[in-house]
Amino acid sequence: MDFSQTIIASAAVSSAALFAGGYAVNRWRRQRADAEALREAEELERNLPRSLHPIIDPDICIGSLACLKSCPEGDILGIVNGTAALVHGQHCVGHGRCAAECPVSAITLVFGTAKRGIDLPEVNEVFESSRPGVHVVGELGGMGLIKNAIRQGLQVADHLARGKPAAPAGGVDVCVVGAGPAGIAAALGLAHHGLTYRLLEQDSVGGTIFHFPRRKVVMTETVNLPFWGKFGKRRISKEDLLATLDKVIQKASLRVEEKVKVTGIEGRDGDFTVQSTAGPVRAAKVVLAIGRRGSPRKLQVPGEEQAKVVYRLIEPEQYAGSKVLVVGAGDAGVEAACQLARESDAQVWLSFRGDAPKCREPNRVDMEAQAAKRRLTLLPGSQVKRIGEQEVELEAGGKPLRVPNDFVVVCAGGELPTEFLEKAGVGMRRYHGEAPGSPRKGATRSHALDREMAAKRKEHRIETLFAVLGAAILVLLALHGWRYYLLPQAERFRSPLHPLLKPASHWGHGVGIAATAFMLSNFLYAARKRVRWLSGVGDMRIWLAFHVFVGFMSPLVIAFHAAFQSRNLLATGTTAALAVVVATGIVGRYIFSLVPAAAEHALELEDLQASFVRARAEVEPLLEMVENPVPVKRLFASVTAPLPPGSLLHSLVTLPLQSLRSRLALRRVASLFPDQESRRAFREDFRVCERLRLQIAFFRSLKSLMRAWRIFHASLAGFLVLAIAAHIGFSLYLGYGLK
Repeated sequence: MDFSQTIIASAAVSSAALFAGGYAVNRWRRQRADAEALREAEELERNLPRSLHPIIDPDICIGSLACLKSCPEGDILGIVNGTAALVHGQHCVGHGRCAAECPVSAITLVFGTAKRGIDLPEVNEVFESSRPGVHVVGELGGMGLIKNAIRQGLQVADHLARGKPAAPAGGVDVCVVGAGPAGIAAALGLAHHGLTYRLLEQDSVGGTIFHFPRRKVVMTETVNLPFWGKFGKRRISKEDLLATLDKVIQKASLRVEEKVKVTGIEGRDGDFTVQSTAGPVRAAKVVLAIGRRGSPRKLQVPGEEQAKVVYRLIEPEQYAGSKVLVVGAGDAGVEAACQLARESDAQVWLSFRGDAPKCREPNRVDMEAQAAKRRLTLLPGSQVKRIGEQEVELEAGGKPLRVPNDFVVVCAGGELPTEFLEKAGVGMRRYHGEAPGSPRKGATRSHALDREMAAKRKEHRIETLFAVLGAAILVLLALHGWRYYLLPQAERFRSPLHPLLKPASHWGHGVGIAATAFMLSNFLYAARKRVRWLSGVGDMRIWLAFHVFVGFMSPLVIAFHAAFQSRNLLATGTTAALAVVVATGIVGRYIFSLVPAAAEHALELEDLQASFVRARAEVEPLLEMVENPVPVKRLFASVTAPLPPGSLLHSLVTLPLQSLRSRLALRRVASLFPDQESRRAFREDFRVCERLRLQIAFFRSLKSLMRAWRIFHASLAGFLVLAIAAHIGFSLYLGYGLK
């Protein structure tokens, strides 16, 4: 029996080792590829997102990578330095599923970056602008994604319904401006809550969507609408979306006032007068859902005033047999050019300023396919200088270029309706990597922070509930057999409780079966992270809390099944593996995030880096006092340059040697200083810089070492399944039945 158990245990260990090796290699390959992709994107500035996007705090991220599988757009996020990172930022469209799927709240959705700010109306967490009573939702507020715009419209309706605004005499509760997705959703929400409203649209139902190219795919997730239910599909065309919106409007009996342009907002919160081409509209509240398009952005070049220049593509067929230049580096320009190439026999050129368009991956693939078929001519690095009657003059790569031309389609986006917003009293704000509705720096605590704290309190309540439940289970098990479990092993066989509580008894088998099912339920968390169709099923934080609960409880319950003894190799190996799984789980969930991230993340090592900069600044004046500063500067540079990457063991071994070399070098340069005071000041500042530099390198190597916990955790979990299966098989083979 011992030999057979040894063979099976060895096979289980070998399988776990193979799994660990394969897992480590795959993860290493993915990380290397993602790091290279991020480096290339940063060089070409393709990593900068255009709108709402995630930022990942590497000090909080535990490397579960549930966010990678959740994004409907594919591989937008990747693995860099062992944690999740935004690799293909240019293709991010702000779904926000990654933040919802993060089990430890390491992801925040923000607008803009440190390099590229974005101007948006300043709103708070309930979308109220700087003018009280005026709310901004949808594309105008930065939510260009239709799903997010719809959700904002519903959220603002819910908020207004809770406030129960009182309509002024002859007016309505809320005036909604704009009948795009956000405006229609807001009107549906208001109607659902029984509030009165007016829905005004200066053009046609659909807002910005109405101007999209024909058959453009505009939605990749479904949302629930009042009066309708599940709305949309994973992929839906512009035409289908507009048709469905019309059906929603009819079913909910919404009244949309089309061709009504709003020219101004007068009055105050609770009694507004919205001036429009259909006359004044009185309302207690106003919701602006007008989009960001405003006026089309023009090229500001000679000849642009000609009738041949248009700012959106409507019907490709009207350009049949013509020579068409499309101008634009975004999705709109690429889509227009590709649609012309596919659906007409026009000669099509696409002009954009950079080396490559800043578009989503499917559009890039389509563009390259049309170019390969010679249906589309790409003009990278080009800029329109003049539009003539029969040709367009461009500059490409610093050289003049003339293109024969009948029509020009400019897809350079739209200018914000800043004049209207200023007139309406809505202030603007430039976001640099800040969350929607977040207060400005130095502002008081916001409701958004209160909501975050409330979510954490809810998470803590759930964890407390699991802890109480686990304690209750252990108390019941202990009360059932504590007199037996306290007996020495030799005396247990003579105890009348032995037939009842031994591992092979009814009770022992029952506890073992329950413990096995309990432990195997831990894999539900892994399935929830990796299976795409399970994305969005339940709160990921609760799934992680359950995972931790089961991980802690499994070895304890199994101990009761084994009656706190281990009499065979398989049981001992299983118990040891389970203990390591729990230990590595604790590292991953609680300890990993306590270690600061790598030194290159200045924000994550803010205190260390700030101290380092201050110490270095104090040394600079001292260097000017030395007659021969070259050796001193060389010595100082040795402790201010970043340490090369190395292992934790290497850092620990070399630390004493580096310290000794530094002391000897300080003695050699001491005579170069003019007096004792300057010599002492340099020595103290030098040691501060050296200590901070070594501390940063230590944290970096420690973080790198601790990333290995996941490999042990996952591989031993696989070993546990094999060991448990072998243990059950042996029990059945040897006749450990219910006797």
